[in-house]
Amino acid sequence: MHVHISNRSKVSTSATDPQDREALAYARQQRAGGVAALYIAAAYLVAMPYFLIVSDYKNLVDPAQKVTSLVANQNSMYVMYLASYVVLGVVLAALALALWKRLTSSPGIAAVGGVVGLIWAGMLVASGLVFNYGAAAVIELHATSPAQAVSAWQAIEPVADALSSGQGELLGGLWVLLVSVAALRTAALPKALNWLGILIGIAGIASVIPPLLDAVYVFGLLEIVWLIWLGIVMFRTRASEQSQGQPVSPQ
Repeated sequence: MHVHISNRSKVSTSATDPQDREALAYARQQRAGGVAALYIAAAYLVAMPYFLIVSDYKNLVDPAQKVTSLVANQNSMYVMYLASYVVLGVVLAALALALWKRLTSSPGIAAVGGVVGLIWAGMLVASGLVFNYGAAAVIELHATSPAQAVSAWQAIEPVADALSSGQGELLGGLWVLLVSVAALRTAALPKALNWLGILIGIAGIASVIPPLLDAVYVFGLLEIVWLIWLGIVMFRTRASEQSQGQPVSPQ
């Protein structure tokens, strides 16, 4: 009898192991997504005062002054673009995939949102790489020919800006909007968080219209709040939760 019960126990455990492993893998992915969301929020919080106050680069208009700022802040600016564009883009891709998995009970919207998120992530990585590589070349050129360095930067900077959605947050706004709509339909994230995301998404999309460009500030500031809230929710994901976008606690 003892052997018989032991064997049945082994069979039962073996039968449930794949489900347990899948649930554990899902929880780990969601927690990693939560960490990714918190990293992005932290990167924004560090980058915004750096670019607006410390280096003042974003407030400069004259190309010569921009090149001077690049030369004066070359090391710190390289690190900031690496952290807030290149690394952030990679981390954003991980977050987009985790949310795609979480929202699979709304497959159409989740899939489109996931693709948009990955495209946005790739463009941010490309923008950071173009900026850092171009800045290094311009700084080197500036040592021998400041005028040529300014001309070169006038050609390089618009490319980096375009890749990072410098004239509005279409991709970022669309991604947040799609994620929030899918989460609202599936109750996979708190309802209040989803409505906040819809507001953020609309602001981001609206910012591509020239008269509404200032909506990008609404997008950026509220997105930080959204990311922190989202990161906490995802980080608290338990292995007992369903991995197919089932409802979670809506507090």
